[in-house]
Amino acid sequence: MSTQTPTKRFRIRPSRIIAGFAAIVVALIWVFPVYWMISSSLLPNVVLTSTTPRFFPYGGSFDNYGSVLSAGMKDGQWWTSNFMRAMGVSLSVTLISVFFALLFAFLAALAISRFKFRGRKSFVLAILFIQMLPAEGLFIAQYKMMSSLGEATHGLIGLNSIIGVSILYIAAVIPFTVWMLRGFVAGVPAELEESAQVDGCTPTGAFFRITFPLLAPGLVASGVYAFLQAWNEFTIALVILQKEDMRSLPLWLRTFIQGSQARETDWGAVMAASTLVAIPVIIFFLCVQGRLTSGLVAGAVKG
Repeated sequence: MSTQTPTKRFRIRPSRIIAGFAAIVVALIWVFPVYWMISSSLLPNVVLTSTTPRFFPYGGSFDNYGSVLSAGMKDGQWWTSNFMRAMGVSLSVTLISVFFALLFAFLAALAISRFKFRGRKSFVLAILFIQMLPAEGLFIAQYKMMSSLGEATHGLIGLNSIIGVSILYIAAVIPFTVWMLRGFVAGVPAELEESAQVDGCTPTGAFFRITFPLLAPGLVASGVYAFLQAWNEFTIALVILQKEDMRSLPLWLRTFIQGSQARETDWGAVMAASTLVAIPVIIFFLCVQGRLTSGLVAGAVKG
């Protein structure tokens, strides 16, 4: 007597089809501006300023990238892109800001979550209050502070210095980073370290072997926030970095808007420059994505 295993019939629900279609539409809406930026960077300015849009970059070239990366006279227009110098300034400021912001915020989050001290609640409320302050209201005080520091340190820390603008970026990023890391630290039970100490670990060894791997995803997530804030920041850099050779990438990108004698914006160069500015961010996210996943897995195993 033969027995036949009944086959499962998968029924596709209409709700899933609708949800999948909606997800595709949302993804296309999200991706279209990026596609339009890359496509426009390959087209000449005559095509971009015409009334008929061109959705595909047929007949395009890399001339806009050449004009962005070069300097000199072209079509009666003077280009001073200085891309590599601006890239170096942005990378230096961003790396310094991310490192010290994570260091100080991590120590502060540990103190708030693991220790009870006088003024603890007031400190947490102060962090929230600082986040409510508009950045524009601090520009005059920041400018005067950096100007005084520049005179005291002979230009080492102050206006038009990488260290000076990094200090302001760190101060702007730390409050939210502390609040974000506080949630990750509070989510790791202190009993895990106590159990490791019972098994013979020192307090420092228990922290780095047990707690720190569990907090790695939180550090990566906070680092992403700090990186984006420092990389895309424009207003503070506009106030502090006034010299032409000390411009960050957002300030450098501004030079391609209304840069010609006719006061017309070369949108092809703007799109090409925007694409170049976005490339380091994409590379950073590709690296961080793998580390975030490995950090989650490692933390789960070691916990």
